[in-house]
Amino acid sequence: MLFMPPNFLLVWLVQLISPAVLGGGIYILYKWYEGELTGVGYLIGGLVMVLWTFGGRFISLPLLRRRGVDEPKLMRSKTVKRLPRDDGSVLQVEFYGPEDGQPIILSHGWGPNSTVWYYAKKQLSDGVPPSIADRFRVIVWDLPGLGKSERPKNNDYSIEKYARDLQAVIDIAGNKPVILLGHSMGGMINLTFCRLFPEYLRSRVASLILVDTTYTNPLKTCIFNRLLRKLQKPLLEPLLYLTIVLSPFLWLMTWLSYLNGLLYISVELSGFTGTETRGQLDFAALLSAFASPGVLARGTLGMFHYDETRTLGTINIPVLVVSGVADIATLPQASDRMNAELPDSQRVSIKPGGHMALMEQNQQFSQAVREFCNRGIGV
Repeated sequence: MLFMPPNFLLVWLVQLISPAVLGGGIYILYKWYEGELTGVGYLIGGLVMVLWTFGGRFISLPLLRRRGVDEPKLMRSKTVKRLPRDDGSVLQVEFYGPEDGQPIILSHGWGPNSTVWYYAKKQLSDGVPPSIADRFRVIVWDLPGLGKSERPKNNDYSIEKYARDLQAVIDIAGNKPVILLGHSMGGMINLTFCRLFPEYLRSRVASLILVDTTYTNPLKTCIFNRLLRKLQKPLLEPLLYLTIVLSPFLWLMTWLSYLNGLLYISVELSGFTGTETRGQLDFAALLSAFASPGVLARGTLGMFHYDETRTLGTINIPVLVVSGVADIATLPQASDRMNAELPDSQRVSIKPGGHMALMEQNQQFSQAVREFCNRGIGV
């Protein structure tokens, strides 16, 4: 989520502020200790800056959002398969729900990992009523380099590589045709899969669900797209290559921004609309902090070469196109165009909802998914 354009520019700004505040606090305390700064005010000011750096989130989070009834957690399944790939990566694939249920494969976006599907995993595999929910065999996987999936040794973070990984996940999903659900970059992976493996459509893939995603370079379908397209070559790409080089340092700054609460600002602006709970905001920020900035930068560079505009008209299976009405990372107009060009599609808007509507409005999201899937399997 965080490294979907234009979000990483905001991330860079937040990351620079955090060490500046920590360094400033340490400098003030040192000068006070040396006697160059006198007065209790300098001591208190320096201590506040240092303590805020490591614990500001405990003050800012309760002020920002209310506590929810069911807050997301780092939930993992005990039913796991590890899939080694030729490029050295290893895929973490997890299974939820009954083995004979309708398989639905969830591919997450760029930044978090498969634990972002906390609500979908519960509501689609264990939800109410059981007569509907127990039809779904929910399968999630961590994209290589994120979560518990290991990085490719050849540094291939292209959408095509991930589409081939998705093929491997489908091949272990059982005999029933699967439903592919992809959020953000996960939706891009699904569209690229349709181009690379058209023989799987209908025979192994029953339908698609595209959530807050796009059909082309995401710089073309995000807020401020004209400006960001002009900045891609002179600014954004060099900044991403610099992120790869400085990855350990930037990772430390990311964790500082999580601890002091500044990361909540970038997560809120890029993903939510203000109705999320305290736990949802914190969980999304935590998942963002887990990811290596170098991995995220490589994947973002890969997205700049993505374009499946021509693929849309060739997809001969039912498709559900879902988007939050206030999504700025992928504007709803991208979903409108996909809906218009796909031969057999339905359109659902989630309101209120941003790029992370799947979490913020999780019940509304799961209901839309369930209704589409059940129509496809004749419920």
